[in-house]
Amino acid sequence: MQGRKFKYKQVRKHENQLDQAQESEPSQASATYFMGELSLDLELVKLEIGHNSDVHFREFYIGNTGIRAAIIFLDGLSDKELIDNHILKTLMFDFSMGYKHDQIRVKGNDLKEFIKNQALSISELTEVQDLKELVSKVLTGSTALIVDKVSEVLILGTTKGKSRSIEEPVSEALVRGPRVGFTETLRDNTALLRQHGDNRNLSIIKFQVGERAKKDLVIVYIKEITNSDLVEEVKERIKKINVDDVPESGYVEQLIEDNYLSPFPQVQNTERPDRVISALMEGRVGILLDGTPFALIVPVTFSMMLQSPEDYYERWIPGTFIRLLRYLAATLALFTPALYIAFISFHPGLIPTKLAISIIGTRTNVPFPALIEALFMEISIEILREAGLRLPKPIGPAMGIVGGLIIGEAAVQAGIVSPILVIVVALTAISSFSIPQYSAGITLRILRFVAMLFAAILGLYGVILFFLFMASHLVKLKSFGVPYMSPAVPYRLSEWKDLMVRMPLKMMKRRPRMMQTKDPIRKG
Repeated sequence: MQGRKFKYKQVRKHENQLDQAQESEPSQASATYFMGELSLDLELVKLEIGHNSDVHFREFYIGNTGIRAAIIFLDGLSDKELIDNHILKTLMFDFSMGYKHDQIRVKGNDLKEFIKNQALSISELTEVQDLKELVSKVLTGSTALIVDKVSEVLILGTTKGKSRSIEEPVSEALVRGPRVGFTETLRDNTALLRQHGDNRNLSIIKFQVGERAKKDLVIVYIKEITNSDLVEEVKERIKKINVDDVPESGYVEQLIEDNYLSPFPQVQNTERPDRVISALMEGRVGILLDGTPFALIVPVTFSMMLQSPEDYYERWIPGTFIRLLRYLAATLALFTPALYIAFISFHPGLIPTKLAISIIGTRTNVPFPALIEALFMEISIEILREAGLRLPKPIGPAMGIVGGLIIGEAAVQAGIVSPILVIVVALTAISSFSIPQYSAGITLRILRFVAMLFAAILGLYGVILFFLFMASHLVKLKSFGVPYMSPAVPYRLSEWKDLMVRMPLKMMKRRPRMMQTKDPIRKG
């Protein structure tokens, strides 16, 4: 016990000396350097992370040299088999059998260089001198090797985290296309991009985000295509992220977008590697975060939210037809309830006579105005949709369908809503499901209620006013300097080949001009 107290005092004394010595260097004042004495260096590490039950310390002697060493690793994230066979076995047994004592000069850097270059068979190996760097590496799965009389600590790449197998994306299912989606492991995701093809210009730049829980983040782009100013802008925004933890790419999306008050997503998220590669070939930048299968794409435009990779895998005629259906569905999902309220409450004369008589007959016993009636049904459908998402998968779809049928039928029988409204709400819900991007669908669902309020106050004029407000906002909105409504605004007719229609691939020879790419011509 007294010996431990003595070591602790020595460690604290050494830290105080370092603090005094570094007062003239404010940038390094927070660093704690190792001393080159095994017992004291181990005490430093134990004071920092020794209280964690999953951090293991293993002391041993290097072969027959009599020199003490220790390794520090994390249970669960470190590969114990690799540690046993390529670190402990090598240094404790193979070291003695393969080398004679007089073949190496067992002191300081000579021993360190010998271990690095001749003894250890580990591919990833770096040196650190700062305690914080060691702790950061150990807590992410690497193994630290501390050798007595050596001031530098060797960090050995032994990370072996748990990861799931590569599966088909859940949120972006396709009929025709690759059945491959990103996983929660960053190195697997970058490997998926690499194996897409032999592209020597695919650049991957690594960052770390999160002040208290650091995570790896990479940006990917095609060096010969992407505008250098765009790459620098993405780098600057990533560097400005200053939060404790970044658990998911949604945090990154919210912290780097241009206008956080806008309801429209200015960063596209996707689980599909083929969508990311396609965006990179247009001159965009991808962002991948460790721990999430959702990658980000910047910059984006409104039309990208209504496009699917399948549009390009099919021939141009069916691809164009399906895309036009999506635009129609988005319009119906946004304006159908508002138009119902406007026509019923303010402009029944604009409805054909026979249809108007039929609607009035069904609403005879309804005690609520059209707005309350529509809000009741729309909110009920939204609650059912959310409940279906949160319930277990075998129950969720059945709950949504059965709940919708029961509530709709019961509401009609009770005289709370009219049958025509049930049709309107069902058409609206089905249309919103056809939006390829879930985040874009949420935006339309929110704006639908705003459109309903405008319609309830000003009728059809309110719907038109709402549309003008939304259009003016979209025209001013930008994503990383690129107009959100491009190529519609600013107007570029030559780029409408891939807007609402999808022309044959042979006609789309140029990359989007708004990206200002280094190479504007698509090869081939």
